[in-house]
Amino acid sequence: MVPYEAIAHPIRNAVDDLPPEILKRSGSIFYSGKEAFVGRKPLYILGLNPGGIPAESPTTTIADSIDVFKRRDEPWTEYLASWEDAEPGTWGLQPRILHMLERLELDPREIPSSNVVFVQSRGEKDLELEKAELLQSCWPFHRAAIDNLNIRTILCFGSTAGAWVRGQLGAHNPIDHFTETNNRGWASRTHVDKVGRQVITVTHPSRVDWRNPDADPTPLVQRAIARA
Repeated sequence: MVPYEAIAHPIRNAVDDLPPEILKRSGSIFYSGKEAFVGRKPLYILGLNPGGIPAESPTTTIADSIDVFKRRDEPWTEYLASWEDAEPGTWGLQPRILHMLERLELDPREIPSSNVVFVQSRGEKDLELEKAELLQSCWPFHRAAIDNLNIRTILCFGSTAGAWVRGQLGAHNPIDHFTETNNRGWASRTHVDKVGRQVITVTHPSRVDWRNPDADPTPLVQRAIARA
């Protein structure tokens, strides 16, 4: 069991400094347990924000989710949780992410995972009026995690999350890409900043089945980790 106090002070301080108006909203910060937020990590996974309908979802407030994170006494990841009475790891995008992490030989319970925005919404358009403010308010946590976990490779689901992280880190230099070998031909891309941190913007696993070899960006991520 990893105690909460083992997590670096800047990360814990960033949690403590979240505005009260965010803490009372429906959503969550942590998609993996305390084990994922100590030591040095090869990858940081970031989506846009927790999905679902806040008024109907059983998701608790962000403040409540932080308390659950602190109390959890075993390794855990949202990607191996049980949803809608399905077997753990089989719901929605879970098997697609687990497929990638298995190919990368990474334990999903040891990899830090979160969202650039902690507030829950049905979709991105429902955040539109406050998205810029929420991105700014949540970024200090991510910056603390990237710095204190010695993150060199950040994996972003979708263009909005990828563009935000690239902008904050100044990762503007494209160095690698993967284009799907199907009729759709969607692309995933890697950019690097001035100190060598890489931001990989991949097709969103809620829309693309990475288990299909024609659409799997895993080799792109493998190459980035090897360069780090």
